[in-house]
Amino acid sequence: MQSPGRISEWIFTEKENGKFQPRCTMVSSNFLQQESSECRNERQKYETLLITHQDNITTIAMNRPKKKNAISSKMFEELYLALDDASADDSVLTVLTGFGDYFSSGNDLSNSTKNPKDNTILSLRSFVGKFIDFPKPLIAVVNGPAIGIGMTILGLMDLVYASDRATFRTPFTKLGLCPEACSSYTFPKIMGFAKAAEVLLFNKILTAQEACNLGLVTEVFPDQTFKQEVWKRLKEYAKLPKNSLATSKQLMRGAEKEKLHAICDEESRCILERRDSEEAKNAVIQFFKNKAKL
Repeated sequence: MQSPGRISEWIFTEKENGKFQPRCTMVSSNFLQQESSECRNERQKYETLLITHQDNITTIAMNRPKKKNAISSKMFEELYLALDDASADDSVLTVLTGFGDYFSSGNDLSNSTKNPKDNTILSLRSFVGKFIDFPKPLIAVVNGPAIGIGMTILGLMDLVYASDRATFRTPFTKLGLCPEACSSYTFPKIMGFAKAAEVLLFNKILTAQEACNLGLVTEVFPDQTFKQEVWKRLKEYAKLPKNSLATSKQLMRGAEKEKLHAICDEESRCILERRDSEEAKNAVIQFFKNKAKL
């Protein structure tokens, strides 16, 4: 049973039929707000996400807690659609977070084992492209471990706030794969080549404070006060003029968009090549064998 004390940083729960269920509402004070018809429509629209709109902020929460928010083919598609909707709605900011204990455990490897010829890589390319082109401030609220693409996508965020219980790792070479989400470019740029190599080549796990010291995370907050402190700050940001923020972001980001798309295309080509290699196939098989022993 989902405990109300360890749930999403942004989404409370309500008890229904004796079980705690996700409720489409967000923290405003110390009470639960009534669920709006808009929230109910969002819940019907998405199977793997929880979407909320409040205080000029759209929040997208990955919602596969039993799978540690692993990103399935369905979630890739829904994240693409949710980002597309958020880019055009009336919000000032968009927030990406995770429901449950994890931010995201990365790409769901069962995507490729169930259907090796699926379109996950194409979905990944489109998904990453949405982050590159997103017109508004895009903020990651990392409530727990961020693995694989759950970490690499942070290099395309405008701000990254993390709980002190969050950890970060990219196990690509351990799985016979390679970097994604433009991290082959953004990580060396943010961290410096040597530190990025420890993460991308040698699978080093970073604590939240280490990720902050390297520049990937903007600020780290104690887990006990994480949601209150971050939400208070985001509400202040959302009071700023919407078009001024969008224009300023475009000036900061615009010059690199074409380059980032080209990097994403090349990474996607390499991922397809690596995924079909014997190294990767054997590594994924071993991954599931090890998982079965747990």
